[in-house]
Amino acid sequence: MPNGSRNVSPVATAAERVFGDLREVAARVRGELEAEIAESTYELPADAAPAAEISRFAREERARVLEAGVSGLEKLAANREDELDGNETFGVEAIVLLEGRPAILVQRQDFAPQRDEWAILDGHRPAIRESLARVGRVEVTGHPSLDWIGTAFLVGPRTVMTNRHVAAEFSRFEENGGKGGRWNFAYGMSARVDPAEELPVDGAAAGASAAYEITEIIGIHPDVDMALLRVEPSTDGGLPTPLAVAADAPASVPGRPVYVIGYPAWDGRRNEPESMRRIFMDVYNVKRLQPGTATDFTPGGLVMKHDCSTLGGNSGSPVFDLTDHRVLGLHFGGRYRTGNFAVPLWELLDDPLLATAEVNWV
Repeated sequence: MPNGSRNVSPVATAAERVFGDLREVAARVRGELEAEIAESTYELPADAAPAAEISRFAREERARVLEAGVSGLEKLAANREDELDGNETFGVEAIVLLEGRPAILVQRQDFAPQRDEWAILDGHRPAIRESLARVGRVEVTGHPSLDWIGTAFLVGPRTVMTNRHVAAEFSRFEENGGKGGRWNFAYGMSARVDPAEELPVDGAAAGASAAYEITEIIGIHPDVDMALLRVEPSTDGGLPTPLAVAADAPASVPGRPVYVIGYPAWDGRRNEPESMRRIFMDVYNVKRLQPGTATDFTPGGLVMKHDCSTLGGNSGSPVFDLTDHRVLGLHFGGRYRTGNFAVPLWELLDDPLLATAEVNWV
């Protein structure tokens, strides 16, 4: 179990900013734990017991973490935050990740029914599935140490958007004799965007994916962490229609429900606690739906904050408005307990690079 010097987790915001009634959340989690324990008290058949041992251990570990989290929530609700120990703080963060800001597995371009706050996603399922189909993992060939880098999404008839720091892994700027220059693929490297790369269902792969081959670096934005890339389908059938990109700001940004789609990756620099790894069963590098809220934006600025639970592989992910499913922002990074950062795309409506890329403004 973690102690007072526990390491960093992916939680981007505090429980009191995620949940409305901390006591209600604590009571619900406690009730679910009691029901789970009651269901697991019966004896397994002898031939099934060994195979279930690892699963039993994981459930017990999860229960210990969440029980500490319930205690932590109750202290927070009573304004006793200074009394939280390391186990309780870690448990609260686990509850935030599991209940308030989950990273929902995508399988067969769909997601499991949700409950409580995020039951609202079920009513948006058709539109979210359309979004899922237009987001993919950026994969590279010829890179000395990586086989995939981040996330990209379809924003034009033959254009995907991602981060500058993603595209920089497989491209370089070539000068043209003092007359400017252009971005090209680094020698010996190629890249593509694969909209599948999901966790297999019951051990069976999702089937062949229609990847997009990246054929050209349209441009790297000089002011924000953005790259625009030309793509072609790697098989017959063409590309999907592009996502709708917000041409204007929503009526209110702070508190607006949003969701991110991307590929959160294991990042050794975060050095996450073993208990957190057990809660998420070491499932990284696959497609996830990550709901949350937009938290801050200054009109005229080039940064929008949100609190979806993201990790390193989410670089280049789209931030969608849950109301109308337009892409509001391009996720580019985050900071523990501070928030995550995205480029507010409507602020670049008249940008010449985005015009060249034929971005689908709506």
